Amino acid sequence: MSRTRSTSPISRTVSRRSLLAGAGAAGAGLGLAACGGGSGGDGGTPESDPDHKDLVMTVWGGEADKIAYQARVDLAKEKFPDYTITLQLIPSENYEQKVQTMISSKTGPDIMQVAENVNVYSSKQQLVPLDDYISAAGLDMAATFGPVGENYRWDGKTYGIPDRSGAMVLYYNKDLFDAAGIEYPTADWDWDTFLDAAKALTDPAKGQFGYGGVGWWPQWFSLVAQNGGAVLDPETGAPSVNSPEAVEALQWAQDLYFTHKVAPTAVDYSNMGPEMGADGAFQQGLVAMNSTGFWAVGGNAGIEGLNWDIAPFFHGKEKAVSAFGSALVIPTAAKNPQASFEIIQFLTSAEGQTPIADLGQDVPANLELQGSDAFLDPEWLEADANLEAFPESADMIFTPKFIPEWNEMQKSVDDAMASFWLGESDAKTTADDLQSRLERVIKPSE
Repeated sequence: MSRTRSTSPISRTVSRRSLLAGAGAAGAGLGLAACGGGSGGDGGTPESDPDHKDLVMTVWGGEADKIAYQARVDLAKEKFPDYTITLQLIPSENYEQKVQTMISSKTGPDIMQVAENVNVYSSKQQLVPLDDYISAAGLDMAATFGPVGENYRWDGKTYGIPDRSGAMVLYYNKDLFDAAGIEYPTADWDWDTFLDAAKALTDPAKGQFGYGGVGWWPQWFSLVAQNGGAVLDPETGAPSVNSPEAVEALQWAQDLYFTHKVAPTAVDYSNMGPEMGADGAFQQGLVAMNSTGFWAVGGNAGIEGLNWDIAPFFHGKEKAVSAFGSALVIPTAAKNPQASFEIIQFLTSAEGQTPIADLGQDVPANLELQGSDAFLDPEWLEADANLEAFPESADMIFTPKFIPEWNEMQKSVDDAMASFWLGESDAKTTADDLQSRLERVIKPSE
């Protein structure tokens, strides 16, 4: 059975390959209205200037993101007619440098999008803590957003309200499963069930692999968590990647490539074609299962004849899966943080996030909207995909502690893991090397 060709009405040409990466560069940002520095550098709640009504919201991304965010800003303008809200979109690769300059020079913005590097800013006292606003508004973070509400906390304070948050899920090719006589995956799959299926779906004669692989950090971080380990201690943020649990998970992950040979190595991908990766190989029927984020929905739906669906990510001893998302924060440069928070609270409500679902931009963080027909049965998606897998995965989401040294940590991970995914070092050696690298860049928690 072939799929109806269907894509989101907003372009889906670039994958978000990290939580922060965003959609690719496109579109110049709108003009920035200057907004001078507020207080709050002491970590307390700053005073608001109620006369300051010209607000700027800064986000990253491309044209698709611009369309979705502008639709939400327009709704906020209807809700708060006394405020002028200007959207400034910055291409992903320039985002961090530009907003850091803006914050340091106290030229704005009033609302800002962040992801896993939130505490790069909060640790420098560049963000307003939101706990007093949350309490005064009666906002129940756990009920509204689930466990991802804890992601944007540091040193006992909340700095961000979740905006987008979709779990990593398992995409699978139904035709390949049917041909192999294997039942489709479910949330009950464990490592053994998954591996048995991946083996049965691998056919070297056809150049077909059972699985796309786990070399991307959100994938293998999830496996470590599923095995009872952690790359970073969830309480302190200290490195713990060389624990027995983490090492066992890493070895299991590497064995998918070089022992069981159910996932393509870098050489295998290179032989498939230039710049081939797991997403493209899945769409060409060269891998039967692929674990990635929401963005693959529109991409897969646009492939004629691809008979695919979605299931929650498989589990190990524990259920744990990475999520891809972002939050909205208030920089200390904001003159009217009370107004900023009111707008953020609306933008992260079911009403304020509806354009995310209607335009197929991402998974809205608001659980009410995640469970609604607006997200689960959107008009833009004609393909019969099980979007229920995203809210079904919400309680499984784990996130590594968002340490202030996140950027340095990522470089250490890339450097230490490169030889591992080429099969040139074993899990214990690699984990010990990465542990040492992380200990050199991560400051002990006080």
